Amino acid sequence: MRQTTRRGILALGGALVASGGLAGAAFAHHGWSWTEDGFFQLEGVVREVYVGNPHATLDVDVEGTIWRVELAPPYATRAAGFTEDSAAPGEEVTAIGNRSREDTEPRMKAVRLIVRGTTYDVYPRRTDGL
Repeated sequence: MRQTTRRGILALGGALVASGGLAGAAFAHHGWSWTEDGFFQLEGVVREVYVGNPHATLDVDVEGTIWRVELAPPYATRAAGFTEDSAAPGEEVTAIGNRSREDTEPRMKAVRLIVRGTTYDVYPRRTDGL
């Protein structure tokens, strides 16, 4: 590949990052920027459990509203001891973490789950103050 073409590709990649293009969208999805500061506690009934990419999730029924509870990526979620068998539909769950900044969006990113009396810290470095 010619040096000029290589520089052009690098410049285009840099422009995408600076403009919030694809790299910016990926960063926003995987970061915490979409969540509020301060911890939020959610208690409800598990409807669905998914431990896979890009993040493990729980769908939780809270008084008729289904909340999407995002966990860590699958490797970190499993390292915390939480697997597909740790919670089943119909079981009660407590999720502690940060809720979406969008008031109308029933979504949160959990740092801790409590199911059947067992605590799973899926983001242990973020649990200070709990």
